[in-house]
Amino acid sequence: MHSNPTRPTPPRRAGWRLSLFVAIFCATPALAEADRVAELEARVAELEALVQQLVETRRAPVIAPEIEEVRAETVATRQQVREIVEKIDPLVAAAEEKADGPSFYWGGYVKADVIASRYSDGDLAAGSIGRDFYIPGTIPVGGLDESSDLDFHARQSRIHAGSRWQIDEDHRLGAYIEMDFLVTPDGDERVSNSYEPRMRHAFLTWNEWLVGQTWSTYMDVATLPEVLDFIGPADGTSFVRQTQIRYQNGNFAVALENPETTVTPFGGGGRIVTDDGLVPDLAARYTWTGDWGHVQLGGLLRQLNYEDPASGIDDSTLGWGLSLSGKLNFGRNDLRWMINHGDGQGRYVGINFANGAVLDAAGDLEAISSTGGFAAYRHWWNERWRSTAVLSYIQVDNPVALTGEAVSQSAWSGHVNLLYSPKPPLTFGIEYILAEREIESGLSGSMNRLQFSGKYAF
Repeated sequence: MHSNPTRPTPPRRAGWRLSLFVAIFCATPALAEADRVAELEARVAELEALVQQLVETRRAPVIAPEIEEVRAETVATRQQVREIVEKIDPLVAAAEEKADGPSFYWGGYVKADVIASRYSDGDLAAGSIGRDFYIPGTIPVGGLDESSDLDFHARQSRIHAGSRWQIDEDHRLGAYIEMDFLVTPDGDERVSNSYEPRMRHAFLTWNEWLVGQTWSTYMDVATLPEVLDFIGPADGTSFVRQTQIRYQNGNFAVALENPETTVTPFGGGGRIVTDDGLVPDLAARYTWTGDWGHVQLGGLLRQLNYEDPASGIDDSTLGWGLSLSGKLNFGRNDLRWMINHGDGQGRYVGINFANGAVLDAAGDLEAISSTGGFAAYRHWWNERWRSTAVLSYIQVDNPVALTGEAVSQSAWSGHVNLLYSPKPPLTFGIEYILAEREIESGLSGSMNRLQFSGKYAF
């Protein structure tokens, strides 16, 4: 009784033969010598002939000894294929490494907010940025009556895109750009609720260097707590994005950043944004990290400068700041904190709660001192529920004889929330914010805010 030997079915034969063709095809660009290409092509032809012979054998009746012979031949053929593939694989890998280009990624989130606010001393006008998220300097003070506002918006939604390219073992290149729709002048709530996109980040990286706009090196972004408000502890934290040239080596980073001076006129009045800086701001930081969390020490050195030919003012003074911050892990829970102090920190802390300097009667600049900080504790109730509680504070040492009594003297805020994530990318939550601002005259105003948010990160 005759039988056919057990061998791979035609689809499987076609599969490994196609794989061989693909491997050789991919490797061919990496082969430098033409005779090696010819050798491989000849070997492919020989293997195809062997395959065809096996196919014909399968169609014809064979006796038992022939079965063993065909099986042996099949094993030998497969071994030859493996040997060729093993030789080609390094060539293919080298060719792919040379031909490999940048990889691209994108993401972002959609976030909708419902914000109900009540102010003790006045009202915020429609379109005020302080109605979209908490900014301590916008709390009304000295108003005639209380007021309430209700706002729905999705302006915090954002999108980003980036590129990474490991060119070789020693060189890497990257780029990143991010946009959202907050703090833009156009748009209204009458019909379409349309808002312009704005640039948040736009930078490139080359090995240890970063060039472009991103978070200031003086900041510690990792300490920002998980809150529904856009920033959270806006009073006591450093918060600046700007164009810079940064060098980072391990845990140390130093940068030259865009200079900008904000000034209080002599006797008080509207803020002067000078745009007269000739020396870039110098920011640096060092971060200690471990399984326990991290601690960061940040430093800032800047020239505060103002020129006004019309009034004959041309002066500059030194500004500086120090910041100590960190995140401490307690299992899954964590404590985030920061304390900062300096003369002329100005726009770097409190969302420009105080200016960097004030003019005296002679037109000279005097730096304004400020101290701020916050603490935030996040607790996970279970895998889906968590809460964060935050306390934040800023104190400004204004030279009242120069600034007048209408400037902001202090602010504090407290946040507490409850967040629910049925799946990690999706979060719903509710948050209560209580905040207060006081000016040098002793007048103060408070804000009570309830915020509901839904967010899907992708």
